[in-house]
Amino acid sequence: MMNQSAPSEFCSSVNFAGIRLKNPVFLASGTCGYADELADFMELNRLGGFITKSITIRPRAGNETPRIVETDAGMLNAIGLANMGLDAFIRDKIPVLEQIDTAVFVNVAGQTIEEYIAVIERLYPLKAVGGFELNISCPNVKQGGITFGTDPVQVETITRAAKNACPQKPLMVKLTPTVTDITATARAAVEGVADALSMVNTFTAMVIDIETRKPVLANRTGGLSGPAIKPIAVYLVNRVYTEVARPVGIPILGMGGIRTAADAVEFLLAGASAIAVGTLTFIQPDTALRIADGMKTYCQKNRIFQVADLTGGLR
Repeated sequence: MMNQSAPSEFCSSVNFAGIRLKNPVFLASGTCGYADELADFMELNRLGGFITKSITIRPRAGNETPRIVETDAGMLNAIGLANMGLDAFIRDKIPVLEQIDTAVFVNVAGQTIEEYIAVIERLYPLKAVGGFELNISCPNVKQGGITFGTDPVQVETITRAAKNACPQKPLMVKLTPTVTDITATARAAVEGVADALSMVNTFTAMVIDIETRKPVLANRTGGLSGPAIKPIAVYLVNRVYTEVARPVGIPILGMGGIRTAADAVEFLLAGASAIAVGTLTFIQPDTALRIADGMKTYCQKNRIFQVADLTGGLR
């Protein structure tokens, strides 16, 4: 018999860091460009959220090629934060983002704290920008990137500075898994007044060409994403949720190898409030919407009336 206090209709929306999302499904930064690249393949307005490709204060060409290689259960990328730079982004892409009826977070990167802050300060007043994802965990750049994300002291410092630059919009800190204890950096982000945690970024990895005996990637190493990392990512989300996020009520955006609605539900049960789809978008651009529909079906089948009730439901 249906619970008398349960809503009569299924509710797919969730509150994420103060923003009401249509559903808990984002497109992950670095895999979906600046929105217009995927407009012909999916109805962007049906997404819960969208995270742009990284933006730096100046244009970046990125690393030398080859900088992508497929693996047995995923891919390695060493793009190196290639992007058009802040000025071109504001001129050419903000008008595109203004047409999207979904939450837009801008992924921000830099080589110094001052560069991060300069990007945030320019974008903060723009209505199209709903929030920011602080990229302090990219493994493919020689300065900035992962060097910020592995030191809890620097994590707190850069997070606090970034939050001061966007006081009225949510700041999400993207954590690297390449640390001894991810709860230490998660706590540091919380101490720096982050509004949400984004996890996990890719794992540093290598592929070798046995004929040349050289690394396949020009950068030698790259970031491993895709199905291979999903069980590790689920574990790390659950650990951070249990030890850091749940006690202080901070939401987690979970990601890492999500291909199906079942994968997404795993992340929510582990403690994520929302999830992001990345690598599979290269193969099936509409994956995020299929996952959103599949999560609704799962909830209805299991008499779950609000998808938000799945968060932290691990028994």
